[in-house]
Amino acid sequence: MDLLQQLEIKHPIFLAPMAGVSTPELAAEVSNQGGLGSLGLGANTAQSAREQILKTQTLTEKSFQVNFFCHQPEQLNPQTSAQWIEYLRPQFEKFGEQPPQNLNCIYPSFLDNDDFLNVVLETKPKAVSFHFGIPHLHQIQALKDAGIITMVSATNLVEAQAIEAAGIDIIIAQGIEAGGHRGIFNKTFDAAIKTSDLVHLIVKHCKPPVVAAGGIMNGAQARHMLSLGATAVQLGTAFVQCHTSNASAEYRKALFTEPVTQISASLSGRPARGLLNHWHTQIDLPSRPSQPEYPYTYDLAKQLNAIASKNKDYGFGAFWAGSNVSQIRELDAADLVNQLVVEMLEDE
Repeated sequence: MDLLQQLEIKHPIFLAPMAGVSTPELAAEVSNQGGLGSLGLGANTAQSAREQILKTQTLTEKSFQVNFFCHQPEQLNPQTSAQWIEYLRPQFEKFGEQPPQNLNCIYPSFLDNDDFLNVVLETKPKAVSFHFGIPHLHQIQALKDAGIITMVSATNLVEAQAIEAAGIDIIIAQGIEAGGHRGIFNKTFDAAIKTSDLVHLIVKHCKPPVVAAGGIMNGAQARHMLSLGATAVQLGTAFVQCHTSNASAEYRKALFTEPVTQISASLSGRPARGLLNHWHTQIDLPSRPSQPEYPYTYDLAKQLNAIASKNKDYGFGAFWAGSNVSQIRELDAADLVNQLVVEMLEDE
C-alpha cells in the first residue's frame, strides 16, 4: 500500500503541524482539499488537545495528523537561569518592567506520562507525529495496536535510522531550510543538512516512506523533492498567512515585509528558524551567556514578548518561518493546495 492509500489522502501534500499557529479550521481546510491537515499540539494541555482534535473532526471527515513534542525532560540549572534572566533584564526595563525571578516548564513532553497518548487513543486521528525525538516503545505499540499511523521528524541519517529501528511508519526529513524548531534529538548537535540532501540520504538508507520538509513553497520545489524519492512534502511557512491560521496580524505582516530568516536558540532554548528580529540583532551577541534548558527559556521569551507587544514593539515575537519565506503567496488554504497540485503537474 502506498502512502496516499495508507493515509487515505488524495494529494502528497502535508500541512506542517505548527504549535500556536495551526487551528482546527486550517487543518480541516487542507484535509478537505485532499491533503493531510495537521494540529500542532505540543504547547497544549491534554484537555485542550482533546478539544482541538474533536473540533477538527466536526469540520472534516478526512484524515489529519496531530503532533507532540518528545523532548527529553531536563532539570533547570538555577545558575544558568539566573544569568539568563539578568542578561535579559535591560530588555524588560526598557518597558518599565522587571523580569520574573523564576522560570517554568511551560511545555510538557509526550515522554513525561501517557496523558497525551490517552487523548490520541481516545480520539483516534489518522496519524500522529513527533518532534525532538521518539516516543517510548510502549507508546508506539499502543498507537500501532489502535491502527494510528506514526511519524517522527529526522534532521540527519542517524536519527532516521533510529526512527526506523523503533518501528515508526513514516520519516519526516526536516532540512535546515525549515521554519520553526529544529527537530534535532540532541539539542547540542545539528547536522544542518539541506532538505534535498537529507531526502536523498534517508531514501537511500532507510525503508519507511520519507516526507520532505523544509523550504518548500511551491509545486516545482515539491515536484523536485518527489523526484528525489520523497513520497510527500510538508509545508508550514506557506500556510502561516492563511486567514484560518492563528498567526497574529504582526506575524502575517512580517512574513511579507521582512523575508529574512535566522536560526536562534535564544527564544526557547532550542534552535529554531524565524524571521530576523530583536532576538537575532539584540540578544544573540557574541557575549551572550548560555540560555537555560528548553522550554524554560521559552517562558521568559513569552513574558518579554507579551510586555513588548503591549508597548507596540513586536520584535520579540516567535515569528517562525523557513528560509524561502520571500516566495510566500497570499492564498487561502484550499486555494494554496489547489495551486500546489497544479504546479506539481506542470511539465509532466
